[in-house]
Amino acid sequence: MDVLKNKDIACSRKHARVTRCSMVVVIGKMASNVEAPESWYLALLGFAEHFRTSSPPKIRLCVHCLQAVFQFKPPQRVEARTHLQLGSVLYHHTKNSELARSHLEKAWFISQQIPQFEDVKFEAASLLSELYCQQNLVDSAKPLLRKAIQISQQTPYWHCRLLFQLAQLHTLEKDLVSACDLLGVGAEYARVVGSEYTRYCNLDLLLMERKLGEVHPLLTLCGTIVENWQGNPIQKESLRVFFLVLQVTHYLDAGQVKSVKPCLKQLQQCIQTISTLHDDEILPSNPADLFHWLPKEHMCVLVYLVTVMHSMQAGYLEKAQKYTDKALMQLEKLKMLDSSPILSTFQVILLEHIIMCRLVTGHKATALQEISQVCQLCQQSPRLFTNHAAQLHTLLGLYCISVNCMDNAEAQFTAALRLTTHQELWAFIVTNLASVYIREGNRHQELYSLLERINPDHNFPVSSHCLRAAAFYIRGLLSFFQGRYNEAKRFLRETLKMSNAEDLNRLTACSLVLLGHIFYVLGNHRESNNMVVPAMQLASKIPDMSVQLWSSALLKDLNKALGNTIDAHEAAQMHQNFSQQLLQDHIAACSLPEHNLISVRIHPRTAQRPAWPACYEHQARNTRAAFLLASKMSRMEP
Repeated sequence: MDVLKNKDIACSRKHARVTRCSMVVVIGKMASNVEAPESWYLALLGFAEHFRTSSPPKIRLCVHCLQAVFQFKPPQRVEARTHLQLGSVLYHHTKNSELARSHLEKAWFISQQIPQFEDVKFEAASLLSELYCQQNLVDSAKPLLRKAIQISQQTPYWHCRLLFQLAQLHTLEKDLVSACDLLGVGAEYARVVGSEYTRYCNLDLLLMERKLGEVHPLLTLCGTIVENWQGNPIQKESLRVFFLVLQVTHYLDAGQVKSVKPCLKQLQQCIQTISTLHDDEILPSNPADLFHWLPKEHMCVLVYLVTVMHSMQAGYLEKAQKYTDKALMQLEKLKMLDSSPILSTFQVILLEHIIMCRLVTGHKATALQEISQVCQLCQQSPRLFTNHAAQLHTLLGLYCISVNCMDNAEAQFTAALRLTTHQELWAFIVTNLASVYIREGNRHQELYSLLERINPDHNFPVSSHCLRAAAFYIRGLLSFFQGRYNEAKRFLRETLKMSNAEDLNRLTACSLVLLGHIFYVLGNHRESNNMVVPAMQLASKIPDMSVQLWSSALLKDLNKALGNTIDAHEAAQMHQNFSQQLLQDHIAACSLPEHNLISVRIHPRTAQRPAWPACYEHQARNTRAAFLLASKMSRMEP
């Protein structure tokens, strides 16, 4: 069978070579018999497009057709366009980034010498800068974009697009001042050329640099402007989605899970409306209006993503799982036809959220395998890896806590703190690291140092309602372990007040069960029962396996103390069932080869690839720069 298979492969390759040779001969005759060069050029383009769109695509043959163009010594316009086409095909469909870069650099160089050749010139600049960013050559991308912006002022579409691209690059580098300066230039340019749609896109992005307290009036103003704008229906709905995504993510960053619900509902209704509209119904007459911030299909995935973020923070973990499954299924379909790097970014962020959900619901083994999947995805792009290295360490730290590997958890959280500059993520990591020190019981100096930095009563470092409530819970947990029960109750009641105000169900359940434990220790069994029963009900609804285990243990002891023998027996049986499930999952997770990831350290950002174990090594692929709005990892309460 192997011999026959090898013969088939050899025959197939021979047939491909014969096909290519015949094709070149035919086109060569065509070129010699026809005076105009367009005939052979169009023939080669036709062959190339046929091979590119074949199922499956025959990229090698497509590249051969395009390379054959150069054999006929084409004019400069054809030469530059062919270099661009080759660079684009190699960039999007192969791993040969160096050859792609060479063709794109030639396209950019030649096209600058040709008058009225804007589309090729600026598309080459845009693609080449993306490729530079993927190769971590940001210092090469910036001057290229600046020059392209400088010479594109008479081409509104490309001028706006290149301004956005450079602003995005500055945003990825956390240089929000430069990004906002560029967006301001873009907004003014859009006003001058009469493109209100693109102007509003710029204005909405300007919100990103504002502090949370300053954003509310701006959101109100932008919302009114968007609703009152009379324009192309598709553009208006697209703009509404853009604005509502910014509004929803703003509320989620602020930890305001309940306050965001009306905006999220509007966003979900808006995406349903836009999915029924046809893109070609009305074409804008202004070239500057041709800019689209995101394709319609990508918007659908993004709406699923922010819904998952909300469900996770609110503690609706089954709903988060449902929408994650829908989003991942949609992503798989899109990635078969589209190599856009934003799809990989969406996939990574979805996985980050569902991993945290699985750790809560008692599916550690599945979470660990998905952490490994995130590692592999991030290794395919230096930019993706750089943006998510801290989140990866954080996820590994959370997994380590779930399997009681506290030394590894500390190491992972410490590594994450070194890699992040994001204040909310920093506060989330510090809160979880503090819980590790509390559980270890002998790290008092380090613990008090951390608690001073996340003091919810005084100068809390971030504006997140959710993280501040979590900081009160950590204080209550420490006071409980130190036997200062009145102080613990004060902190936990503050947590309950804040979590109830914004429907933070996990924090509510954790606070109730801990308060119930305190009342049990103090001998107030009735009050303890009043806390533990709703904690158990809420934990079952989430579902949170650890809180259910804790609550069932307390209910067993409470009912025994109150003389409720039947209830005590039922609680004991529940506790046994939860213990068995968690133990089996613990053993399964620790038996996986991916468990070795808990010892992995990601080097500082100077390294392009992390030193993962050999079984996770994958050759890096070329992808485009990550979408700036979706690059954040949402924080949930610990």
